[in-house]
Amino acid sequence: MTASPALVDLEDVRPQVDALLAGHVERLTAELSALGDDTAPLVEAVARMLSGGKRLRAAFCWWSWRAHGGVPGTPEAAAVLRVGAALELFQAAALFHDDVMDDSDTRRGMPSAHRAFERMHGTLGLVGDAERFGASAAILLGDLALVASEQEFAAALAGAPVRRATATRGVFDLMRTEVTVGQYLDVLAQATPWGTDPDADERRARRVIQAKSARYSVEHPMVLGAALADADADALAACAAIGLPLGEAFQLRDDLLGVFGDPSRTGKPAGDDLREGKRTVLVARAVRLARARGDDATVALLRDHLGDRAMSDDLVARLAAAVASSGAVEEIERMIEELAARAFGAMEARGWPEPAASRLADVAHAAVDRHA
Repeated sequence: MTASPALVDLEDVRPQVDALLAGHVERLTAELSALGDDTAPLVEAVARMLSGGKRLRAAFCWWSWRAHGGVPGTPEAAAVLRVGAALELFQAAALFHDDVMDDSDTRRGMPSAHRAFERMHGTLGLVGDAERFGASAAILLGDLALVASEQEFAAALAGAPVRRATATRGVFDLMRTEVTVGQYLDVLAQATPWGTDPDADERRARRVIQAKSARYSVEHPMVLGAALADADADALAACAAIGLPLGEAFQLRDDLLGVFGDPSRTGKPAGDDLREGKRTVLVARAVRLARARGDDATVALLRDHLGDRAMSDDLVARLAAAVASSGAVEEIERMIEELAARAFGAMEARGWPEPAASRLADVAHAAVDRHA
């Protein structure tokens, strides 16, 4: 199951968030055009990044707000949609920066921003290092998206009661801090000697998942929605307890798709995570299982070639086959099922009103059962 347009369009969540994002692009166009034509590629890159995405974070925020008493068509509803837009802008910023740190060539089937600007350097006949130019432009694009995210969030809370604004601001600020630190932990994990202690490798990978993606993908959007509905501390804690395992399951699914996903649906080449050398729970589990059964050849294959950007397609396929034959895929699938079951059980125990309860469950299934 994927996040179908029908699912994220319910109660016009996606169209309204998309309209807010389009409004941002229009304002950015006007602001930057005053600085000259050279700024046009920046606007185009931001618009391109914002045009994709499933809007799952905005949907989690909206339906959590509805589950805690939010009423569509009110001024409060407009504020929730703006927070959803702020989440999507923050996601765009994270992707711009993440692609630079991962040295990713593509994003949603198109050249990543730093690659596009690297090519522009050559097309325009600019001087200096093209790769550095591209990376610098992408970092600045991420910063532009961060500025926009803050603008949308501040506008959403402009007329909110102090208690609501304070509670919501605290969640939003914590989310941004955790993602930034999670990115550093990911960079650190990538630089840490790997393959000799798969248990430690897996612990590091799960810590990165929690800090970098699980909390801001599901937990924090759900807590934000509840905070915007003036939910009490118990309700906020319940959203966190539901959102974290769902977020972990979401990222574990992403790790599987990064190796075995259909490029026509993921927008990335098959096995791209293997070429990029991502130290995922999936790969750490594959090494651990291979080592446990004395399969030194598989251990050496993964340890020696993970992260080899020049790998041939045949070698990528060999690594993927080694991961699959280790039994790691089945174990990660079980982890996803266990994490999701824990979250769904806690969701049912909350007794949220309909249609919000069913819609939140639908969005959660879309996050963990997806194929792209």
